[in-house]
Amino acid sequence: MANKNVVPGAKDALARFKMEAAREVGVNLKQGYNGDISAKDAGSVGGQMVKKMIESYEQGMTK
Repeated sequence: MANKNVVPGAKDALARFKMEAAREVGVNLKQGYNGDISAKDAGSVGGQMVKKMIESYEQGMTK
């Protein structure tokens, strides 16, 4: 199955979200390809993204 953009602008929003999460954990990402970062740093960014998504969901539940 090919990747499709179902929501217009979602790709850009996700890229901004990833850059924000990277800054928060001290990982220096650049625009475009980041295959040269360590697995540890990539995991830190992904983990921070998941943490923020869970926090956002939990805040939505309390409203």
